[in-house]
Amino acid sequence: MTQVPAALPTEIDVIILSYANTEALQKVTLDSVESLVASEDPSRIKFNIVVLESNKTLKPFQYPNTKTVYPWQRFGYHRYMNIGIRMTKSPFICISNNDLIYYPGWASEILAAFKQDPELYSVSPACNVHHPEQGIALNSGNHYGYEVRKELVGWCILFKRDMLKITGKLDPAFKFWYADNDYSNTLQKHKLKHALVTSSIVEHLESRTLNTKNVKERLELTSRERFYYEYKWEGRSYFSYLNRLRKFYKELKKIR
Repeated sequence: MTQVPAALPTEIDVIILSYANTEALQKVTLDSVESLVASEDPSRIKFNIVVLESNKTLKPFQYPNTKTVYPWQRFGYHRYMNIGIRMTKSPFICISNNDLIYYPGWASEILAAFKQDPELYSVSPACNVHHPEQGIALNSGNHYGYEVRKELVGWCILFKRDMLKITGKLDPAFKFWYADNDYSNTLQKHKLKHALVTSSIVEHLESRTLNTKNVKERLELTSRERFYYEYKWEGRSYFSYLNRLRKFYKELKKIR
């Protein structure tokens, strides 16, 4: 009797950005990776985990069960995500912060949503703290939409790799802030469906890395992105964008 070979696991590339400039932040990344690895049966779902670590002093340290790389390029959220995406080739890509705890079955629920709706291209899991606070109950179905911090949460997005053939790579001009808004507008521009899958649970520990930066660094990560976003999506002229940027950096120099 011919034996039917076991089905190969579905592969998901998970790109995680980390800035472990303290032992506490390194533990945040370690805990996140550990929860990710433990979240699914590896015979059914295989995670190919790439960590892009911004703290070069840790090199050549490798987070367990990952390929850890230390990019020479200056940090940019989309720039680093694009590096990780280019290093991988699976049909599904998950872009994630390092301050996440992945609950059992989170990826299985997302794959089920993709199977249920073949036109669905992009998904966010629900946070068991954040979404109930937003009035969205866990296990309340799939919520279609593009609103940032509701249906679309930038700290964890899983999408079909084929989507990039339509949208192109992530816009590297967004270094940190407004990256999720740009992603949302790009999906809407191309009429690609996105949903929050509330049966998929990934807890967000809320901006652990950003909170370690000083006022000047945080302003540079946030304000500059707003100017570019308004130029790209809200009709401001390129001249206006450059002028606002010039004034911003002039004021930034005054902050110690």
